[in-house]
Amino acid sequence: MHILILGGTTEARALAGLLHPGARVTSSLAGRVAAPRLPVGEVRIGGFGGAEGLAAWLREHAVDAVIDATHPFAERISFNAARAAATAHVPLLALRRPGWVPVEGDDWHEVTSLDEAAAALDAFGDRVFLTTGRMGLAAFAGRPEWFLVRSVDAPEGPMPARTEVLLDRGPFTLAGERELMGRHRIDVLVTKDSGAAATAPKLAAAREAGVPVVIVRRPPVPEGVPTAATPEEAAAWLRATDALRARSMEE
Repeated sequence: MHILILGGTTEARALAGLLHPGARVTSSLAGRVAAPRLPVGEVRIGGFGGAEGLAAWLREHAVDAVIDATHPFAERISFNAARAAATAHVPLLALRRPGWVPVEGDDWHEVTSLDEAAAALDAFGDRVFLTTGRMGLAAFAGRPEWFLVRSVDAPEGPMPARTEVLLDRGPFTLAGERELMGRHRIDVLVTKDSGAAATAPKLAAAREAGVPVVIVRRPPVPEGVPTAATPEEAAAWLRATDALRARSMEE
């Protein structure tokens, strides 16, 4: 089988490792991170040119199945993948790590967008720990608060006037997050529900310190696309898909 993994996540790299070298695996990265961690197998970097371009690529490279293992908030590529897979008649699975779940002691304030997250800051203090990535800072550009912005690469575009940028890559530790939030006297944490274990310690540190969390809920998976929660589940789906394809060819 030739499997296309739309990746860039920890789960995508793990899935490529499970499948390679038993299957031909091509991992596609968006190219937004300057020095990405590369998976095993073939790697392509850059966009496809929308759903039509991706559908053409699937046909041209005889792809047997697509795994959308992108970030839970990579909404555009997920919907393009759904359209492309339907057009090219290629099976598609979305690999999505489970979202975070609040526990006793958490003070979470859920919103549906970065704009809502920015508006929610009216109810909190002046010092904000912002961990929503470097691409969405424009939503906070007009805010008066002081922001500690953490991202893997340097932010681009409009951002709040009072901003300190911290370039860092997880996994992070509870001790490190506790020290960071205490040193910067953080009043509120703003984050997306990425669900990643590597970045979850900030939630525990906020809970310990009584710091409220404004959390952006993740967008839904495109309608009709099956999902898996782990790379192992995705690999099992691929084995079942391959078995069905082989049986269909025999018949």
